[in-house]
Amino acid sequence: MPSLALALIALLSICGFPLHADAASAPRKIVVAYAAMNARVAALWIAHERGFFLKNGFDGDPIFIRGAPTLVAGMTSGEIDVGYTGGTAVVGAVASGADFKILSALNNRVTYELVVKPGIKTAQDLKNKRFGIQAIGGTVWMGGLLALEHLGLDPDRDKISILAVGDQVVMAQALSTGTIDAAVLDGVLARPLNERGFPTLVDLNKAKLPLLSNAIVVRETYLQKNPQLLEGVLKAVLEGAAFALSPNQKPATLKYLQKYLRINEKEAEEGYKDMVVGYDRKPYASAAGVNNVVRFMKARNPAVEKVKAAELIDDRILKKLDQSGFIDELHAKYGVR
Repeated sequence: MPSLALALIALLSICGFPLHADAASAPRKIVVAYAAMNARVAALWIAHERGFFLKNGFDGDPIFIRGAPTLVAGMTSGEIDVGYTGGTAVVGAVASGADFKILSALNNRVTYELVVKPGIKTAQDLKNKRFGIQAIGGTVWMGGLLALEHLGLDPDRDKISILAVGDQVVMAQALSTGTIDAAVLDGVLARPLNERGFPTLVDLNKAKLPLLSNAIVVRETYLQKNPQLLEGVLKAVLEGAAFALSPNQKPATLKYLQKYLRINEKEAEEGYKDMVVGYDRKPYASAAGVNNVVRFMKARNPAVEKVKAAELIDDRILKKLDQSGFIDELHAKYGVR
C-alpha cells in the first residue's frame, strides 16, 4: 500500500507539473495607459504589436484613457501601473500629494506649429486676437503660452483671448471657420491648413522650447517594488521607439499609425514626420521642461511651486540602460539616425 500511494503521488506530480510550469512562466500582466491620440504614441503601439513587452517578461496591452487627469486618477488609485502622458497633469497631482516619478520622456520640447489665419504676418498681428487651445492647464495650453512668450507676447498685456475650444482636430476646424485666429497644432493638422492659405507663423520645434511631454510615469511605491519589471518596460518602449524611427521599418510603422489613429496613408505619412521630429533619441526627462510646467501652472495653483524637477525625475534605470550601451545597440540594430 505505501508503494502504491507513493506511485500515485509521483504520477499526480508528473501530470500536474506542466500545469504548474505554465502558470509560473505566464507573463505578468500590467496596465499601460496613454492619454493622447497622436503619432508620438507609436512606441507603445509598436512595443505591443511586435512583442517587445512579452520579450521583456510582461504582458502590457496599451489602453487609451481620454484625458490626462483621468489617467492620473487611475494611477493614483492603483488601477493603472504605467502612464504615458504629459507633465501638466503629473505635476498637478504631485502638488496634491501623489507619489509619482518620471522615468523617461520621449519628447521634451514644444513641437507644434503656430498656425494663423490669412492676413496675420507678424507676432504683433496677434494682439487683440483669439488664440485657441484644447483646455486650460493642458499640454497644448502650455505649448501655446510658451509660443506667445517666445514671440514676446503676453496674453493679458496684449489682449489675446485664450479660448478652450476642444482637441486639436476641433482647433483646426475652428481656425478654418474663423472662430479663432491662431492655434498651436501638430504638423499633421497644420500642413493641410497651410495648403489652404493658413500660414505657419513659427515652427516651434526649431525654437527648442523645453516642455515635458510623452513621459513614462509610475508611482514611487510601484517603482520601489518592481524595479526589474520597469526596466523591462523601458527596454520595450525604447525598442518600440527605435523601430518607429527606423527608415527600414517605416512601411510597417505607417501601417500601425493607420491602424491606431484610423487615418489614411497620406495622413499617416504626415503623422510619421511629427513623430520623427518629436522623439528624443536619448529620452531623458528634461528638468527645464518640468520647470516650465511649474512656472505656468503656479499662477493657477500655488501649491505647484513646491514640485522640484530633481525630486520628480528618477532616471536611474534609463541611465543604467544607456551606460550599458543598450540604447546605442538598438539604434545600430534599427539604423536610427
